[in-house]
Amino acid sequence: MRQARIEAAERTAVVVDLRDAEVARLEILNEALDPVFAEIPPSIDLFDRGLSGGDTPRLWIDAVAHVGMGRDKRVYRFVQDTSYGRRVLAEAGEVESVVEAVTHYIARRLVERERSLAADTRPVTLQDARMQRRRWRWRTFKAFVFGFVLGVIVLFIIAWLLAPPLQY
Repeated sequence: MRQARIEAAERTAVVVDLRDAEVARLEILNEALDPVFAEIPPSIDLFDRGLSGGDTPRLWIDAVAHVGMGRDKRVYRFVQDTSYGRRVLAEAGEVESVVEAVTHYIARRLVERERSLAADTRPVTLQDARMQRRRWRWRTFKAFVFGFVLGVIVLFIIAWLLAPPLQY
């Protein structure tokens, strides 16, 4: 029994050492990303970088993208959570490759933000809302009349086909 407890303690120590090594590698990556995040204006709050511990340590870039270690604990894995599941954006053993992938990801997100801000954001006026409501009502009325006329025609055709032949 004593020998089994010693072996369990040794395995636990190995797991803790592996987790500490993962966290250390992610901290190295985090420090390498400092210049990239320094270029982002403080008014832009798209990114929330942080290192989370737990069973699988992760370096979060924003709410949907993070860097974790691969199964062999030597490869960085940059993934994004989408509505279709996780998408691997980059996988590399070198810090520089992952920094480059994260930089491209941040650039894409910033461009998307600029495009969405540049889109027509004209506020809807009361007059615009009334015109839209009138168009919607007119379209609904036309669809109803079309459906009614089509239904009457179909009923006449069915009645004509099912009517007994006239005898003279």
